[in-house]
Amino acid sequence: MKLKLLIAGVALFGMQMATAQETVVDSVAIQKEKLEQQLKEEKQALKEQERIEKDRKDAEKKQKDMEERQEKLEKEQKKAEKELKKAEKEQKRLESAQKDVRKYEDKLDKARKDLDKKQTKFAKAKAKGKLSPVDIEKANVDITKQQLKIKEIEEDIEKAKKKLRKLQ
Repeated sequence: MKLKLLIAGVALFGMQMATAQETVVDSVAIQKEKLEQQLKEEKQALKEQERIEKDRKDAEKKQKDMEERQEKLEKEQKKAEKELKKAEKEQKRLESAQKDVRKYEDKLDKARKDLDKKQTKFAKAKAKGKLSPVDIEKANVDITKQQLKIKEIEEDIEKAKKKLRKLQ
């Protein structure tokens, strides 16, 4: 019976050892699976993080491109406004020059009419013989002044026309 007990003890001990080894192997396998799963999750998280970072960089690049286009459009708009103002200013100058030419021409017509009136009045008075030599000199001086005034106006017209041609 001692032998049976000894065999039973050895068998029990052997079973315990086998079961313990299986438990250790099983726990190592479970830990390995857990570590592999954790590694897999970390890789997925890393890939997701990289994708998010790439999307963020793409979004920043698009934002920067949009801002650059916006700035370019604003510059073009300012340039167009500046050109428009310049064109309007040139148009005003042109209109002003045309107005000056018309003004001087009207002034010249009036001065010529005044000269004609003075010459006609002088001729009538001279024909009647009512003028003294002093009155004749005064009339001649007055007519000469009017002729000088006409010459000055003609010079002003030439200047205004030259300015107008330059602007056109």
